[in-house]
Amino acid sequence: MFIASISWDPNPTFFEIAGFPVRWYGLFFAIAFLAGFRIVSHMFTKEGRSTEQADQLLMYTMVATVVGARVGHYVFYEFPLLQADPVRFFIQMITPPFSGLASHGAAIGLPIAFYLYCKKNPGQSYLYITDRIVPAAAFAGFCIRMGNLMNSEIIGKPTNLPWGFKFLRDMEFNPYGDPNLVLARHPSQLYEALSCLVLFALLMWFWSKKKKDTQEGLMTSFFFIYIFGLRFFYEFLKENQVSFEQNMSLNMGQILSIPAVLFGIGVLIYSNKKAKA
Repeated sequence: MFIASISWDPNPTFFEIAGFPVRWYGLFFAIAFLAGFRIVSHMFTKEGRSTEQADQLLMYTMVATVVGARVGHYVFYEFPLLQADPVRFFIQMITPPFSGLASHGAAIGLPIAFYLYCKKNPGQSYLYITDRIVPAAAFAGFCIRMGNLMNSEIIGKPTNLPWGFKFLRDMEFNPYGDPNLVLARHPSQLYEALSCLVLFALLMWFWSKKKKDTQEGLMTSFFFIYIFGLRFFYEFLKENQVSFEQNMSLNMGQILSIPAVLFGIGVLIYSNKKAKA
């Protein structure tokens, strides 16, 4: 017998230390970076590269992820507020808990960071590096979306499916705090989290079979096509995040996903041509 719906009411704060709240989102964010370091270090070690290079690459990745995702959030979703008071929003951009992150912003910041890393570490091609980063990025995507789920944010549209979630803490859709008035919704965060976990497993399996002989750019292209292709379709199941999206045929997440998918296709074409040359 199916359950009618799942009542979802977790406390976003995991625990407190001396009155300082440790939130689930921050915990998952930290796990994403720690796991990413272990993943890249494992790949580098298996291919005869030093863990010091993995450390350096992680630092580039951390800075680019936070800065890119924060800047992307304000540019893509809160640009009028950014224009009105840029100093205030600059302070918010660099101040924890980093509420408001746009994956498309990180997708712009990270390629710049990898270019700088490659310039400082000759002998490693750009696509070689991105191919080793994308498994870690896929796992990070899983962690971030699980953090969103624990925060009851980026929720889906109403559904009658048996796994629909009633997000009891979301005051926008439960303004009266009455569980009986809350509609079951698509757990869109969980959809994306599980998709990222599957992608992580696929990329690591593929790399384990090929290692240094992996066709450069193949993993990178698959990552972009898979992640942002699914993101485009998942957006149909989500509530819009900002008011200006209400009158748009495609929301901002979908508009930004299209060039990301095209970029992945471009990398795939380039990768195949290079492999045949």
